[in-house]
Amino acid sequence: MAEKKIVVKVDVADDDEKRKAMMAVSVLPGINYMSMDMKEKKMTVIGTIDPVKVVEKLRKRWNAHIITIGPKEEPKKTENKKEEPKKDSAEHLAELVNLYGAYNPHLTTHYTVISREEDPNSCVIC
Repeated sequence: MAEKKIVVKVDVADDDEKRKAMMAVSVLPGINYMSMDMKEKKMTVIGTIDPVKVVEKLRKRWNAHIITIGPKEEPKKTENKKEEPKKDSAEHLAELVNLYGAYNPHLTTHYTVISREEDPNSCVIC
């Protein structure tokens, strides 16, 4: 038997009744997950359990009726994402250098090399 998700509307007034309703259903075999939304007064049960038995247990004390019965997980929606074309490493490196140049405009992009023979003030011993 496949797992299914059962959503039941239960008329409970407070947290104490919520706890009692969850205890009443939790004794049934085959439950893997159970939660209750107090704002909407909906109990969600996931497992290999008969939905009629869940409602029978709840109707002994509270007004309850089944809202939905379906598969365990809802089908996932796939979005069509447009992938950017991959750049080769040279284009990527050039783009990074341009971005860094915009970030640091005082970046020295060229160096001057002077040999010791041309500079009269250079140290001869070194």
